[in-house]
Parts: sequence; C-alpha cells; structure tokens
Amino acid sequence: MIRREAEEHLAGHPSEELLAGHPDEWMVVEGSLTIETVPALFETGLQRLATEDFQVDLSQVDAVDSAGVSMLLGWTRAAQRTGHGLRVKGLPESLLSLARLYNVDDLLPQQSA
Repeated sequence: MIRREAEEHLAGHPSEELLAGHPDEWMVVEGSLTIETVPALFETGLQRLATEDFQVDLSQVDAVDSAGVSMLLGWTRAAQRTGHGLRVKGLPESLLSLARLYNVDDLLPQQSA
C-alpha cells in the first residue's frame, strides 16, 4: 500500500491521483517491496521522474527482496537521465543489507533527513 504523507490511504496499485498534488509531497510505501509489488510501483516512479522530482518514504516497508533494490537503482538511473531529483527516506535495513550483499549500496540514492 502507498499513501500520501498527509495520511491519505489508497488501496491497490499506485495511481496518478496519488501522485498529483504538491511537489513537496512524499509518497509513502507501506508493506512489502517485493517482486509482487515492485512492477507497478516502479512504473509509477518512472512516470513521475519523467516530468518532475520524486520523493518516496520507505520507512513503513516491512518486507524487501532484490526487486526493491533493482527498483531504486532503476529510479536512480531515470533521475540521472531526466535531470529530475530523486529523494528517499526511511530505507529499510533489510534493503540496505541486500544492496551491500550485491555490492551496489554506493549506487543507491542518498537518504534525505
């Protein structure tokens, strides 16, 4: 599940409605960041990065697999390609551990405070 920082809850896949709004708004991801949930979320991030900066909070994620690491790396490449900013906060330790295991932790976006 993802929600706006303003606590508006949305069920299902990410939607354009979720991403419309104030440019300083953080998209909050809750629950699993796995092969089952990453494809729709990845596309949502790519769409956002194609036109503007993107800010995502992963502090509410409770399960991660390698698809989550791939998603962040893909968003990082998209941000570099489009020149838009990517800000992340709340990277779960399990995601950071996987990134270290794969020796790609230096490629992940820097966390925002």
